[in-house]
Amino acid sequence: MNWQSPARLWLLLGVAGLVLGYLGMQRRQSRYALRFTNLRLLDRVAPRRPAWRRHVPAGLFLAMLALLVVGFARPTAEVRVPRERATVMLAVDVSTSMLASDVEPDRMTAAKRAARRFADGLPKEFNVGLVAFAGSAAVLVPPGTDRDALHEGIGRLADGITGVQGTAIGEAISTCMGAVKSLDAKAAKDPPPARIIILSDGANTSGMDPMEAAAQASAAKIPVHAISFGTPSGFVDRGGRAIQVPVDGQTLKAVAEETGGRFHEATSSSELRAVYEDIGTSVGYRKERQDISARFIGLGLVFAMGAAAGSLRWFSRLP
Repeated sequence: MNWQSPARLWLLLGVAGLVLGYLGMQRRQSRYALRFTNLRLLDRVAPRRPAWRRHVPAGLFLAMLALLVVGFARPTAEVRVPRERATVMLAVDVSTSMLASDVEPDRMTAAKRAARRFADGLPKEFNVGLVAFAGSAAVLVPPGTDRDALHEGIGRLADGITGVQGTAIGEAISTCMGAVKSLDAKAAKDPPPARIIILSDGANTSGMDPMEAAAQASAAKIPVHAISFGTPSGFVDRGGRAIQVPVDGQTLKAVAEETGGRFHEATSSSELRAVYEDIGTSVGYRKERQDISARFIGLGLVFAMGAAAGSLRWFSRLP
């Protein structure tokens, strides 16, 4: 934390002086009471005073002064600010291998649940779109702020998944980039800050070369965060036969490294949620130094109201 007017912090010495003065006054009053030797008479003539409660209003009042001084010094700190027009594209693998039940209840269901939770955790002003891919890729939900439409699209991810072959990672990246460029009228010439999050369980088997697509994303300054989802022991049932579909994340890792994104491996529903939460803290934000004096002033006012309420409650007067 930095200060725009650090010299004003010297006023805290005045607050410290008030604290010392209050403590000295309490000590002097205690000595005076001990000099009054007729304790029975003292008990009758001296009003009963709350023990610890009599110090609460004073403590809150002094804390208020300290907080107001800190706010007066205009503290600043780096805060995360959502980027204007920030766009996040989710690309989810819908090939048959996503039906493997090595992840409870199966890879696709877990992926859909985590995608919903991730989207709901983003700021409402973020544009979020959805791409489904297998042997090819298609935009299910164009980027926008309508979360209901996004939820509906996520629900349709598994439609017709049985028998869908191929994994077109390169096509998925290219399709996401096309959606970003069509966000609004000025997106073609002034692209919005964007991130692509791609989730798959296998290597590329069809369509565009993923590294070619990654190079294009890198040139457009669109990082690709890749999630390899599943376990080496995954399999799907095809006509009574168990077909092995082990996870393969080498292509996804190479894509993430090429574009400046992150590569994650998730082998369970909980790990996938954690990955999304980690990604969510980095996409669509920028750090900006801002004046945070209002935080201290606001807390100081709360303490002031607490001091007033305590004084009225226990002593029937304002401090």
